[in-house]
Amino acid sequence: MSARTASPARTMQWLLPLLALAGGIALWEAVVRINDIPVYVLPAPSVVFATLVQDWPILFAALLATLATTAQGFIAAAIGGIGLALLFSRSKWLEYMLLPYAVILQVTPVIAIAPLLLIYLPQHVAVVVCAWIVAFFPVLSNTALGLGSVDRNLQGLFELYGASDVQTLRYLKLPSALPHILGGLRIAGGLSLIGAVVAEIAAGSAGAGSGLAYRIAEAGYRLNIPRMFAALLLLSTAGVVIYLALSLVSYLVLRRWHESALGKEK
Repeated sequence: MSARTASPARTMQWLLPLLALAGGIALWEAVVRINDIPVYVLPAPSVVFATLVQDWPILFAALLATLATTAQGFIAAAIGGIGLALLFSRSKWLEYMLLPYAVILQVTPVIAIAPLLLIYLPQHVAVVVCAWIVAFFPVLSNTALGLGSVDRNLQGLFELYGASDVQTLRYLKLPSALPHILGGLRIAGGLSLIGAVVAEIAAGSAGAGSGLAYRIAEAGYRLNIPRMFAALLLLSTAGVVIYLALSLVSYLVLRRWHESALGKEK
């Protein structure tokens, strides 16, 4: 595909979602105004945006608290998932012993775990742990998959030249697994936000909390529906920004050598 052909296609790729969003907002505004729907039932987009501006100091402080928790859970999941996958690649016995418990953490709904964690741990620690639980397994599974998908011919070549385990890990296994690791991190970024939100809602039900999800629960109790929509808009925007940021990091790391990123430059 030539650069002249790719440019309009790339423009339409970004323009069409924006046009769909604008059309949806306009339709939403028209339906609310035509049917004269009360604000406490369904606020119009104009009311939501006005509430976002009016309550910005409160919502922004809550957003920062949620993002801080998300970042802590994500970092813990990245370090723990990659580190444990490296240990699994060195010891199958360790993998057989610990992997079932990682699966149990993944399949157990975090909404069921959060109230228990809030009993036994300080509130902030419990919220971070919830974010870590949700984000941990994708990093672990993707990294383990990448480390186990090394080309056998290349691995045999390293063995033929007498490369040590550390050299094989550094120059063969980690570069080969890097696309899988970055894919797992992209998934974990959004999941850590979901875990933090679920834990904050549980904390809000217990009468404590400071994050954006707590503000949503608080607004629901007070029937402040416009603030609920404004907070939800901030949460959705934060999730999209997290995904785009991690996708950009993945592209910058892989763009010079991996097919998944090279194809995007055509």
